[in-house]
Amino acid sequence: MNLALSALLNVAPDILAQFFLVFLRVSSALFVLPVLGETMVPNRVRLAVAFAFSLVVYPAVLPMFDFGEPDRTYLASGFGEILTGLLIGLMLRLHVMAIQIAASIAAQTTSLSQLLGDTSIDPQPAMGLVLYLAALALAVELGLHVQFARMFIFSYNTIPFGQLVSADVAGTVRDAVSVAFRFGLALAAPFVAVSLLYNLALGVINRAMPQLMVAFVGAPAITFGALLLLALTAPYILTVWVSELQNRILDPFGAR
Repeated sequence: MNLALSALLNVAPDILAQFFLVFLRVSSALFVLPVLGETMVPNRVRLAVAFAFSLVVYPAVLPMFDFGEPDRTYLASGFGEILTGLLIGLMLRLHVMAIQIAASIAAQTTSLSQLLGDTSIDPQPAMGLVLYLAALALAVELGLHVQFARMFIFSYNTIPFGQLVSADVAGTVRDAVSVAFRFGLALAAPFVAVSLLYNLALGVINRAMPQLMVAFVGAPAITFGALLLLALTAPYILTVWVSELQNRILDPFGAR
């Protein structure tokens, strides 16, 4: 019994150090990830959730740790884990920004950019706030916490424990930013098309009847049309967005 207790005491510091390294990757990612990384979530709640995720992830990645390396530099490994976690969170945060980009494009093209004012910390149109909160709620409803836990576990296959991110990380982030803007423009395509048709019709009417104040007639029409189009397209936009989010969670570093 004394031998077993002695062996346990010898292993315990390594276990705590390795758990702390897992906690560094998970916590740094959670402070950037969608839903859990929002400013409306208190920091104490984030720390508690990061600790809970670490308890789930650590047993699954335990075989990847090596107890036989007493000279392992945990400080350098911890720095690498923090960078890896921030990169994982950034890749998913860029995908979340795509729906904000789409809402901004839709609001600007349909004259709804100032509707209801600004009620969030980050300046965005009211349409963006509606789509953003609806997207986050839909993602949580589809089991986002389970997908995050699986993502953290499989992230050790892509970037093993203690290793720094590869040198081409700048290219990966650049591709993710490009994908986010393209995806946001694709989601806002119906609003851009309707705005184009509206402005063409307005120009034709203005040329045919110069004495008619078409702006007073067209402004309520485009506002009503944009709200109606939002009600019709929002379910499809959210469905496409959450599907791509799940694909991104499966492969955070893949560009699409």
